[in-house]
Amino acid sequence: MTKKLKNETGLLREALRMVMDDAVRRGVVEFEPTDSHDLKIEYAYRLLVHDKEIIPLPNDQKSLPNIRHRLAMWVTHKLPAGHELLK
Repeated sequence: MTKKLKNETGLLREALRMVMDDAVRRGVVEFEPTDSHDLKIEYAYRLLVHDKEIIPLPNDQKSLPNIRHRLAMWVTHKLPAGHELLK
């Protein structure tokens, strides 16, 4: 189990926002109001793997908590230094 990041929930929310905004802008996806949060998390993870932004998790470690953590880690490298979520 990976160590939870400080502000991991906020980081995950920001990662999802960034990935989803980019995906919609590129015309890659269209989400429905009924799509679950977990579905969006999985989609964001798959898109980042496809775009070679993140390294895929090994199959035996592919779980929702690990995917959430991987997305939160990814966004820490995308936010500007001093961002409120990185404090």
